[in-house]
Amino acid sequence: RKPDTFDFLGFTHYCSKGRNGKFRVKRKTSRKKFNAKVKAFKVWIKSVRNQHILDIWSAVRLKLVGHYRYYGITDNFSMLKNFLLVVQKLLYKWLNRRSQRRSFTYEMFDKFLTFNPLPRPKIYVNIYG
Repeated sequence: RKPDTFDFLGFTHYCSKGRNGKFRVKRKTSRKKFNAKVKAFKVWIKSVRNQHILDIWSAVRLKLVGHYRYYGITDNFSMLKNFLLVVQKLLYKWLNRRSQRRSFTYEMFDKFLTFNPLPRPKIYVNIYG
């Protein structure tokens, strides 16, 4: 039978097979740490939503790059992508609550993201290569 999974240093280590079909230990962001990071980001964006949008955007970029640097390990790309999607949803939600009327529509937010892109997820540590 498969060994149990375990959490260590913010990662869930689990058993799986690699592309060649051989046994391999894989890692992904721990659900507990992922939810804690999302909650912390939510609290932060709520507190700074009234600052200038470009200042918020530069801080968000730094936060995302820091997250990618720590959690950007082999086999964890899907969790990095999920974190980016959650951050984009939170940004849309809280930037629209800056005044009584909406600041963005979905189309305007997509256009803003086109001209001011957020960093894309990247694997920084390849532990098998």
